[in-house]
Amino acid sequence: MPAACDSLLEDIEDIVSAQDVKPNDRQFVRKNIVPKVRKRNSQKNVQADDDPPSDSIIPGAQKIWIRTWGCSHNNSDGEYMAGQLAAYGYKITENAAEADLWLLNSCTVKSPAEDHFRNSIKKAQEDDKKVVLAGCVPQAQPRQDYLKGLSIIGVQQIDRVVEVVEETIKGHSVRLLGQKKDNGKRLGGARLDLPKIRKNPLIEIISINTGCLNACTYCKTKHARGDLASYPIEELVDRAKQSFQEGVCEIWLTSEDTGAYGRDIGTDLPTLLWKLVEVIPEGAMLRLGMTNPPYILEHLEEMAKILNHPRVYAFLHIPVQSASDSILMDMKREYCVADFKRVVDFLKEKMPGITIATDIICGFPGETDEDFQDTMKLVEEYRFPSLFINQFYPRPGTPAAKMHQVPALVKKQRTKDLSQLFHSYNPYDHKVGERQRVLVTEESFDSQFYVAHNRFYEQVLVPKDPEFMGKMVEVDIYEAGKHFMKGQPVSDANVFTPSITRPLAKGEVSGLTEKFRYVLENGLNLKACPSTGIREKASLSSRMVMQLPWQQKGGKLKMLSVSLVLLAILVTFYYGGV
Repeated sequence: MPAACDSLLEDIEDIVSAQDVKPNDRQFVRKNIVPKVRKRNSQKNVQADDDPPSDSIIPGAQKIWIRTWGCSHNNSDGEYMAGQLAAYGYKITENAAEADLWLLNSCTVKSPAEDHFRNSIKKAQEDDKKVVLAGCVPQAQPRQDYLKGLSIIGVQQIDRVVEVVEETIKGHSVRLLGQKKDNGKRLGGARLDLPKIRKNPLIEIISINTGCLNACTYCKTKHARGDLASYPIEELVDRAKQSFQEGVCEIWLTSEDTGAYGRDIGTDLPTLLWKLVEVIPEGAMLRLGMTNPPYILEHLEEMAKILNHPRVYAFLHIPVQSASDSILMDMKREYCVADFKRVVDFLKEKMPGITIATDIICGFPGETDEDFQDTMKLVEEYRFPSLFINQFYPRPGTPAAKMHQVPALVKKQRTKDLSQLFHSYNPYDHKVGERQRVLVTEESFDSQFYVAHNRFYEQVLVPKDPEFMGKMVEVDIYEAGKHFMKGQPVSDANVFTPSITRPLAKGEVSGLTEKFRYVLENGLNLKACPSTGIREKASLSSRMVMQLPWQQKGGKLKMLSVSLVLLAILVTFYYGGV
């Protein structure tokens, strides 16, 4: 028989040579075979039934523990992954020990976060847990030694988390790291209408875009999230509407840089925000995420008007990172200290009391004592009520990692000095005695209070009265700390409910269609209701054939795969009958 690759086959019969046994001859030979009856060991069969083979594992019945590190964008991704897994039948557990699989959703901003991630992988392996990795660490560096042999779900592939988990539970290693594209154009990521489980049923986190337009020399996140890709306004508004229909009373807009939103699709952030405030119910609030100075400078007037809106928190997170122009240049931040001050001064003038949060990196390569003192003076001048102080850590693969480093002891001392300055002033002392309206959305870490926020997104602790949760309450401020105030509810004040419907229960899946809900209520018995149009749950090995990355590149490889399968079936039929 000639080799299959010697020439192009014109017909399936070209594979069979004249010397091969014909089907009739093969059938004749079979008649002369005397079947041998094998003795059965009943006891052995009973044991085999007790221990089914590994390939008989039924996905969708296991318990999954999800751990997320990092920003609110990462938290949103974690909520979407949890929702899809729960909708498929997996049980999301908060007990890591009882879980069959750990889904670890990582952050690559700082080395300590990656260290925690690495240690969790090691712990999972020691405890003989199945592991799926997600987030920015494996997306940015999937070939690291400690990631070898482990399943990875990319930051733009979270809508396929069920597939990856299913295959991992079967003992396979799956890696999906591709980008979402439409006609060659990169998309913002997975669809926004996927099922999710909100960590807090009252708060919806919406990622308005992924990636950014910058190329900061210290940033590893850029390697994972890539260039700017924004979601269309109509999809974001639809997601907000759906959230309010599920009892949400607070929305957080998040991304790597909200200020850059829309530049890739011909729109901008103010346009999006005006559309969103139209659908926010009375009493519900919107919080805007981090924006870099260059992109808000163009929209200062409009942003001031939006932040003055009664349903938008007068709060903005604008990272400065350093008050030295030379250091900002080495960071490739694309603005100078004067730009940052212009933004802050303008917003403070237009909105007295606005909360400006900022970030500072201590000990960036090349930072001199004079550079650091400029940063100290900036903090002293503005007395930021919310300040994120970060000691510089060189991240592998970034330009800053190759620069001349500041000694570790100097970095630590500068971090300590800045922290001492930050804790030397109390930003809320002057507010004691004020009467404020606050929105109660969560419980404090020590479980002693409920946590609310006032108009400026300042934290106010109120008594743990179940009647207050999810409500707008009027309080009198009687105490102030470094990071919070305490308020006593006014006895004769009305408690206002901003939610237009009952919030989902904690752990309840959001965004389910009627078909999904039927599946959950009927224990995944999909045969019970053919009218749903949902096919019986099939194994992933068959479903993944239709969804692997090559399908996205055209139909040729897909057609080749189908042809080879048909070829194998025909050869089997020709030689052995059916």
